[in-house]
Amino acid sequence: MTFAPPPVDQPLPPPVPPARPQLRRSSTEKMLGGVCGGLAEYSGIDPLLWRVGFVALTLAGGSGILIYLLLWVLMPLGPSGPEYRPNALDGLIDRLHGGLSGLGQRRSD
Repeated sequence: MTFAPPPVDQPLPPPVPPARPQLRRSSTEKMLGGVCGGLAEYSGIDPLLWRVGFVALTLAGGSGILIYLLLWVLMPLGPSGPEYRPNALDGLIDRLHGGLSGLGQRRSD
């Protein structure tokens, strides 16, 4: 009686991680600038928890306001739906973000 060697298992390809959305300000889930909504879409954490975190940082020394403003300027605006109505600050922030993005591109040339 002859025994055949066990079949060699082919190694499985590594699992592909799910695509993570880009970090952008939300145009739908926003109260002020859409920063907490964008962080929520990116991380999967409820936007209310992000807002509570920023308030806690603000009350604990004021850094929450600074971090929020920096993220508002540095994060690009996400895709907007038909119900999107920009406020006066959004136009200023978008121009500032565009200027900073253009500044980085000019330096690399």
